[in-house]
Amino acid sequence: MYTELAIGLVMGFGMIGPGIGIGFLVGKALEAIGRNPEAISKIQTNMILGLAFTEAIAIYALVFALILKFVQ
Repeated sequence: MYTELAIGLVMGFGMIGPGIGIGFLVGKALEAIGRNPEAISKIQTNMILGLAFTEAIAIYALVFALILKFVQ
């Protein structure tokens, strides 16, 4: 009964942080590219690396929610 609520809370709180982080990261990267277009390759490489690390947090939340769902 409370498992569904816990899964919803885990996914909700686990996704809001990475969602905000990805939005902030991409916004600042686009701002930096707009200011210095010559450095697009360095900025893009670092942005993609940061996106991967940020998305990993969301994947951890998903794994934890699946563990809650299937292991009782």
